[in-house]
Amino acid sequence: MTKCTFCSKELEKGTGTNLIQNDGKLVYFCSSKCQKNMIKLGRKSRNLKWASAAVKKK
Repeated sequence: MTKCTFCSKELEKGTGTNLIQNDGKLVYFCSSKCQKNMIKLGRKSRNLKWASAAVKKK
């Protein structure tokens, strides 16, 4: 099972979105919310309360 690159949520097989960056790195997203926050808005998951990366930090 893979995890969302942004919020670390477990992804079931056949769900989510996979993107390939220019450097060849695979990036997985569970929802368009995570994708937009990381790619379009350039946010860090550790700064957002709803992302599990911020929960692990505390």
